[in-house]
Amino acid sequence: MPMKLPLLPLLLLAGVALLPAHSALAQEKPVLNTAPPGPPATPPRPTEPTPATTPPPAAAPEPVAAPAAQPTPDSPSGLDFPNRKATKAGGAEDKPPTKKFLYTNFGLGFASNDGLNQFNVSAAPAIGFRITDKFAVGPGISYAYSSFSLSNDAKKAGFTLNSQGDNSIKSSSIGLKAFAQYIVYKEFFVHAEYEVTNAELIDFDPSNGYYKLKRTVTTPLAGVGYRSPMGQNAAFDIVALYNFDNTLYALYPGIVLRFSFLYNFGK
Repeated sequence: MPMKLPLLPLLLLAGVALLPAHSALAQEKPVLNTAPPGPPATPPRPTEPTPATTPPPAAAPEPVAAPAAQPTPDSPSGLDFPNRKATKAGGAEDKPPTKKFLYTNFGLGFASNDGLNQFNVSAAPAIGFRITDKFAVGPGISYAYSSFSLSNDAKKAGFTLNSQGDNSIKSSSIGLKAFAQYIVYKEFFVHAEYEVTNAELIDFDPSNGYYKLKRTVTTPLAGVGYRSPMGQNAAFDIVALYNFDNTLYALYPGIVLRFSFLYNFGK
């Protein structure tokens, strides 16, 4: 006969075994928050960037003393003036800015010989070519106006130029020339010219007196001059020339004073 176990003890054992599982299910059930809401959370304070470390400034180099000025033949004191080396319009100590220049002169002359006065005005434009910085040559043309008259003493004595009773004889001459020029020292130079001119001159006839005639005249001139710069491209010259043709047929008097204008152009 089978053995009958008591039913109540078995039920108690089954309930004890299921108790832990029931407790776990009870813990997994969400719990509602019934507490009142608190104040809003404070936003985090922004973090200030750390400033970069600036390196200390480098020490300035100590100034180096300039070397003492040394005397030179052009500057005995060792000091140099501003623009001393600026290029002038043909000075001997400077390099000319161009190889070509326009050279125009105006002349005035006066001479008296045996009671006859000669007054002369001339103009002679030319083009110069610099062979070196100091030496230049060039061709040109010449024009001269002359007036011949008797001296005051001859007039007081009752003389006239000719049998027609003229008190003066005027003439005009035109020709070709060539010149050469060399700068000797700074603004001082020597100048020479040779002219061939179809000239109107005067001659003397014992029976009729002075009269005008045409003649080809060659005129050699030479002398010295002084140049005054007027900026980089221009200069003004004063030239005193001696006329080696001192005959009666000379186109110019013995001493000719000329005022010349120089202008550099081209390259």
